[in-house]
Amino acid sequence: MGDEQPPPLSLSVPCLAWRRGEMSVSVRAVPEETAIAFTFNGTTHAVMMATPGDLEDFAVGFALTEGLIENSSEIASLDVVATPLGIELRAWLPEARAKSYAARRRSMAGPTGCGLCGIESLEEATRPAPVVSNASRFDSGAIVEAMASLSADQELNGQTHAVHAAGFWTPAHGLVAAREDVGRHNALDKLIGALARSAVPAAHGLVLLTSRVSIELIQKTARLGAPVVAAVSAPTAAGVRLAEASGITLVAVVRGQDFEVFTHHQRIIGRAAHHVA
Repeated sequence: MGDEQPPPLSLSVPCLAWRRGEMSVSVRAVPEETAIAFTFNGTTHAVMMATPGDLEDFAVGFALTEGLIENSSEIASLDVVATPLGIELRAWLPEARAKSYAARRRSMAGPTGCGLCGIESLEEATRPAPVVSNASRFDSGAIVEAMASLSADQELNGQTHAVHAAGFWTPAHGLVAAREDVGRHNALDKLIGALARSAVPAAHGLVLLTSRVSIELIQKTARLGAPVVAAVSAPTAAGVRLAEASGITLVAVVRGQDFEVFTHHQRIIGRAAHHVA
């Protein structure tokens, strides 16, 4: 770390509140949103706005879901450097990965210098995902229990009511990990990084999301290797198509005891307990 410190995850800001037709001075906790730069071997790969927490998890998860590494041990070193303008996540890859990354950067560079242009952008956005083929089964009640456990663990959202969460749940251990962020993609990257850094296998658990399920979230889940995604909101059509193609059971609109299963229904069973590995 440099001399700067990352900002807090949330701030209390003044506001004027209208309640039952009357105005009063109040305060509201709001989540912080900070520019985060991902730098690999001295080259900036991407900059995005995110909640400035769980940053090591974020760096590892982002590198995994971008396909820059295959496991967390491939990051030789990682520094979190706070500056007045934002935070740099400086990762160093071993020589073989660095060469592959440099070649990828050259192939992605377009004439405008944007880094991801034209047809390469379209191919990247709709790239196929790994196929998840394990035969895990989950009781229908596990979906309800898992989502309830995620709701109970959203500390930052409890303060601000303004951030997304991603969690991982197994029948044996309950909610294994959860991460929050102003961005739904960021929350999932942080979760994936946390699981990778703790060497938690994803083959027999559920990924839980508080957002709609778009194609990018299915791509990330497939790289993780989790067989089931369960979300509070509905999926997009592209998300459904990719879940079907990648072997992922997509469960959405999980509200209380109710939910809808869109793909690979065989993994959800309607009797008591337990998944079968």
